[in-house]
Amino acid sequence: MSIEWVNRAIDGLRAWGSANSVDVDVDEVRLLCDYASDYLEVNELGDFRPGTFEELLLEIYPRKVIAPPETAPETVAAARTLVEFLVGTGEIATKVAARMRATIDRIGPEMPAALADTSKYGMAKSIFSAIGADSLELGHPLPVQGATAETVRDTATLDEECDCPGCAPLPAVRLAPVAEVVAAAREVPLLRDAHTVTAWLADHGGTTTVRKALRVKDARRITQELGVARPALAWRLALELGLADLAGTAVVKEEAFRVLADRAPEEVLDLWIGTVEFLGEEAREVTGEAAVDNSIYSIHDLLYRVREPVPLDQVADYLREVADGGLVEDLPAALAALSYAGTVRLTPGGLALTEHGQWGLREMYDELGLDAPVAADLAAGDAGALIAGLLQEGLADEAAERDVDRWLDARSPADAAGELLSAVAGAPAQVRGVAVTIVDRLGRDAESSVRGRLGDPELRPHAIHWLSSRGLEAPPLTEAEMLWVTVDMLALAIPAAEADPERFAENMGASGPAPEVIEDLWRVEHPDLVEVLELLGQTLPDETAAKAARKAAFKARSRGIR
Repeated sequence: MSIEWVNRAIDGLRAWGSANSVDVDVDEVRLLCDYASDYLEVNELGDFRPGTFEELLLEIYPRKVIAPPETAPETVAAARTLVEFLVGTGEIATKVAARMRATIDRIGPEMPAALADTSKYGMAKSIFSAIGADSLELGHPLPVQGATAETVRDTATLDEECDCPGCAPLPAVRLAPVAEVVAAAREVPLLRDAHTVTAWLADHGGTTTVRKALRVKDARRITQELGVARPALAWRLALELGLADLAGTAVVKEEAFRVLADRAPEEVLDLWIGTVEFLGEEAREVTGEAAVDNSIYSIHDLLYRVREPVPLDQVADYLREVADGGLVEDLPAALAALSYAGTVRLTPGGLALTEHGQWGLREMYDELGLDAPVAADLAAGDAGALIAGLLQEGLADEAAERDVDRWLDARSPADAAGELLSAVAGAPAQVRGVAVTIVDRLGRDAESSVRGRLGDPELRPHAIHWLSSRGLEAPPLTEAEMLWVTVDMLALAIPAAEADPERFAENMGASGPAPEVIEDLWRVEHPDLVEVLELLGQTLPDETAAKAARKAAFKARSRGIR
């Protein structure tokens, strides 16, 4: 996925929407761009064509996205918005936009039926539709949806009597490459401003108060002349990092002072670690909101553990607790001010750490003597290591996706499919399911390797589905194979169903096998058959189907299957 161009496109879309008073469904448009990039060779906004939308809405979405048919109008509306954005920003010509609108008008009414057509489902969606989209996520980040500060800590297994960082193991994290951290740290506004303020004061004969604070008149001039938003904070950081010395109250630069852009990577990393420690060591007026400023360390620690954007209402709940009930008058503005420090970013989903922020926090934890593990680079291993790593708890989705993308980029589609499927021959259903899900990303170039698995009884049904879903010649699935793959997909759901039986029951009620199919499952030769049938018998909301599952489980046990 070309994340860079998509991010730039979404930033431009937001600005265009704001300027033109257009209500933009950013998440839906991002998904359109992501899938266009992944599957349709769209590498920039100008690559969109009328046919792109037809493939996205009638082929890619039905194969990949778990969404009920009634949500189709939302996606169609997002596609229309994207077209207006493309023509409004000059990415496409007016005539091309007209053809795009006509295409969307024609295919829009067809999308609900396409979403409901199970024959269009890709293998990953077929699995997820039966067992729930969350049950085979590549990672298992801590839940935050609907969570309060208390439940966030409970989920992280923090001691009820203490919420300090040492009371729970820190999760293994994937760190950005050092070169990227250095490049990002050079652009951190607060760190750059610390250098700017130091140089200005030294060059203009500036002096501090007897308490080493920046004088009000100097702060005003620095803001007016240099555009530094928080000169007092930047000056305190400059002193903390040793960028400036004082001769009495007169400001002088450190002996080897250089602007941030001219410093060696090792120096930049040291300064960045110092910046992160500066923010967390004690309460400082960073955002102007006491509840936030007094809790910066706690906010960072929360985001480090959760590792995905935390909705702002949950951040507010968390702050009310850790700040002893302190209220924040304007939380978004306060957190935007905190992003000035470079450690956090505001996303459509809430507050998250920047990658260089996570890197700096991990270094700080390590210096504090805490066990701060780093997740292995799964892209560097073979297929078995990749799959095993994806099945481990604790790897965030975004990092896992990058690992999979880099692993695939290092191989041809045929080689990737061959390695993955070879690695899971004879493996348990959950392991096999991860491999099949990754192979489902690959295009026709992987045909030879997938076709080569038609002789493997466990992989044959998956291979047939893969081939037929791409319009390639494939043998029909026999009735026995269809029943086997039904059990195989349901076996993936067992851990998730045990963790959340109500959600599993809801998903099965919407897309589970019919009672007449369940009645015949007892004949299937699958190691997880009885466990799957017992699960269905306990959780299916349709009593007829549940009874059929219990009866089938009894027959399977009578055959000696355990």
